[in-house]
Amino acid sequence: MIEERRPTILTHDARTVTEEALIVCRCEEISKAEIQAAIAAGCDSVIWVKRKTRAGMGLCQGRTCGRLVARIISEETGQNPADVLPDTQRPPLRPIPLEILALDQRPDFEERDEP
Repeated sequence: MIEERRPTILTHDARTVTEEALIVCRCEEISKAEIQAAIAAGCDSVIWVKRKTRAGMGLCQGRTCGRLVARIISEETGQNPADVLPDTQRPPLRPIPLEILALDQRPDFEERDEP
């Protein structure tokens, strides 16, 4: 069952966003409140928050929101920021167009006779 996304909760002047409604993961539109709820449910690392909320599964693969999620975990759990387990990085480390993979462009390494 896919959870329906809610519109951003605005304050009375419609120019500022409440702290809980701040979007942490822009790719997947995950709010700070959703991250905090995952932490309250027992997620104590970036990997577990990612599994629970999908924060870090978007186009940027957590390069934009990963450190912010780690900071929220640190604040909510009282952990030392250095002790919060980061997400595992998987290839590709940067988004690449599928055309490059489809063309299978590999450098042509020819054996060269060097004196």
